[in-house]
Amino acid sequence: MNGNRDQQAYDRGTNIFSPDGRLYQVEYAREAVRRGSASVGVRAEDGVVLAASRRLRSPLLEAESVEKLHEVDDHVGLASAGHVADARRLVDFGRRRAQGDRLRYGEAMGVEPFTKALTDHVQEYTQQGGARPFGAALLVGGMDDEPRLFETDPSGTPREWRATAIGANDGDVREFLEANYDDGLSVEQGVDLALEALAESRQDQEGVAPETVSVATVAPEYGELDDDERRSRLDALGLLDASAS
Repeated sequence: MNGNRDQQAYDRGTNIFSPDGRLYQVEYAREAVRRGSASVGVRAEDGVVLAASRRLRSPLLEAESVEKLHEVDDHVGLASAGHVADARRLVDFGRRRAQGDRLRYGEAMGVEPFTKALTDHVQEYTQQGGARPFGAALLVGGMDDEPRLFETDPSGTPREWRATAIGANDGDVREFLEANYDDGLSVEQGVDLALEALAESRQDQEGVAPETVSVATVAPEYGELDDDERRSRLDALGLLDASAS
């Protein structure tokens, strides 16, 4: 019984290490990310692709109101997984930081410095009393002199990837990307790969409806595919939900 009480003490402390060196609240935040719908990032030769699944809990829900992809600057976009409200706070922080750098220095902020500023902000919430870690992870895709793709997690750690996934079934999706990714991909091929990877994350569904996915490219500027473009891509890949055709 004493052991359980000791564990609960570390469990409740957002910034207290357990005797075995763990921050339980950070681990719980990572679990919140894994319970979110999947997002995928693919770095291509000429740009970056970001794609995300959208959970529509009711046919009455407006699909466009479920935001998983966000433009931060002309050359940077974000995809999220986890608690939507937490992700929006991080997106707002990122937009303010990118805009502030443009005003201060007269030029766009680099993708890597932007990512590290974002993860520094996230990491602060693992040290402060009276605050909890963000229950969201982000994929940061952007263009400097070359395409860049980063992942952030609730611990505040940035990692750079050629292709990766966050959210539901991220391990299975990452295995799919490892088996199918090619360093010479174009953005157009990257869009197809990202959609196929999202379909892989939906293990209980036979097809994908265009309104349940979002796709954006940064090549070199941020832009999102509209409903007709997503439908056409899914149909060409044989992934379109029969009820949506």
